[in-house]
Amino acid sequence: MDLSKHRPQQPTAPAAPGPAPAPGTPGSIRASDADRDRIADILREALAEGRLDAEEHSERVEAVFRAKTLGELQPIVHDLPQAPARTGGSAPYAYGPEADASPAANLLAFCSSTVRKGRWSIGPRTNAYSIFGSIEIDLTEALFQQRVTVINATSVFGNVEVRVPENISLRGTGSGILGSFEIRGAEAEDPDAPVVIVNGYAVFGNVEARPKRGRRVADLHNRLRKYLS
Repeated sequence: MDLSKHRPQQPTAPAAPGPAPAPGTPGSIRASDADRDRIADILREALAEGRLDAEEHSERVEAVFRAKTLGELQPIVHDLPQAPARTGGSAPYAYGPEADASPAANLLAFCSSTVRKGRWSIGPRTNAYSIFGSIEIDLTEALFQQRVTVINATSVFGNVEVRVPENISLRGTGSGILGSFEIRGAEAEDPDAPVVIVNGYAVFGNVEARPKRGRRVADLHNRLRKYLS
């Protein structure tokens, strides 16, 4: 018997970590919440433009909130445009002042119903939780404070319905676990139109997002202009 074949394997030495950024260099500066929000905005825009799929977006967002320094943040978006692409023109969309980096808004329906509709301002991120309840989010007359709006919808033995104007882009991804998750996607002809992204899941419940026929976001803009004049 060749005993050399049965010698215990020697443990492999772990790879040496890469050199840390030198103190005082830009990469060694601690990341602020504003820095993380800036990177998250780039990722959100990349998801809206189709540069990232939902899984890649989720992985990179997790890396953003794990990052401690600016040097750890920058590689997350090294292959993405560093600023949202804008085209010329003055599209008559009902954009309000650009929203600041505020926390996500939360809508909760627990054995109850919650409705947001009419003329109201929606921020860049909204979390909707329906547990044995119902949530209706109607954006057909909403004032968008930004081009890309993300709604994270969770339904457990409940119902979440999202209605958007028919001339904006509607996208999303999610799953139904003994339930229904349905996004009737739509792409606006105008690249400057608002984009609404609905993500989430339904467990013994329902999540549905679709355009509302006959309602256009420019209609609100015209009505507001007449009212203010």
